[in-house]
Amino acid sequence: MKAALLALTALLFSVATLAATPWQNIRQPISGAPQSIGGFANGCIVGAQPLPLEAQGYQVMRPDQRRYFGHPDLILFIQRLSAQVHNLRLGEVLVGDMGMAAGGRFNGGHASHQTGLDVDIWLQLPKTRWSAQQLLKPQPLDLVAVDGKNVLARHWRPEIVSLIKLAARDDEVSRIFVNPAIKKQLCADAGADRDWLRKVRPWFAHRAHMHVRLRCPPESLECQDQPPPPPGDGCDAELESWFAPKKPGTGAPVKRQPPPLPPSCQALLDQHLL
Repeated sequence: MKAALLALTALLFSVATLAATPWQNIRQPISGAPQSIGGFANGCIVGAQPLPLEAQGYQVMRPDQRRYFGHPDLILFIQRLSAQVHNLRLGEVLVGDMGMAAGGRFNGGHASHQTGLDVDIWLQLPKTRWSAQQLLKPQPLDLVAVDGKNVLARHWRPEIVSLIKLAARDDEVSRIFVNPAIKKQLCADAGADRDWLRKVRPWFAHRAHMHVRLRCPPESLECQDQPPPPPGDGCDAELESWFAPKKPGTGAPVKRQPPPLPPSCQALLDQHLL
C-alpha cells in the first residue's frame, strides 16, 4: 500500500513538473515598447500591461492566477467594450483569462493566449457586481445542451447576442471563437444584420465564454497574424459540418509537442530566467 502511494505521488509530481512552463516564473512584464511576438499559440510579449482590477463596467475573475496581462491594444479593447456594455445597461462584463506577464505558454487550459492579444469573456452579464469570493471561484454558466446541438433556452438572453455583436464590430478584433451551438443560435437571431457574423467562428468547447482575438498591432513586426476569415456569415455548410456525425479518429484537436519558440521569445526567456 505504501509503495503504491509513493508511486502515485511520484507520478503526480512528474505530471505537474511536465505541465509547468518557465513563463509562469516571469511575474512582471518585460520592459520595452509593446511588441507581440510570434503566433497566438507560440509566442510572447514585451511591454505587456496589467488590466486594472478595479474599474467600472467589468470585473476580472481569478486574479490570483495573474493571467490579466496583455498588449495595450487588448487593454483598450476590454475597456472600450465594457464602456459600451455599461452605456447600454446590459450588465457587468466578466473578464477571464488574458495572458501572463510575458505571454508564453500556459501550464494548462489554453494553447493560445501567448502574445497578449487574446481574452476570454464570459457569456453572462450579471446586473450586480460579484463579490471577491465569487471572482476567485467563479461558476461558469453552460449555455449549450448536453448533445451539443443547441443552446439552452433557459440560459440564452438577448444581452449575449448584443455582447458578441459589440465585440465583433470592433475594428481591432480579428476573430471570436464560440461553441458551434452558440454560433448556430447567433445565426438564427441575427436577422438581416449579418456582416459581423463573419468574425464569429465555431470551435471546440467555449460553452460559457467567447474567446476574442485581436489582429497583430502594426508596430509588432514579429507578430504572426492569421488569414482573414472566409467570406460570408459562416452560417451555411461550414457551420453544419460541426454537427455532422464524426468519423472515427476525428474530434477535438490532439495535443502535440509544442514547436520551438520564436528566436526572440527564446532569447527573452533565457535572459530573464538566468
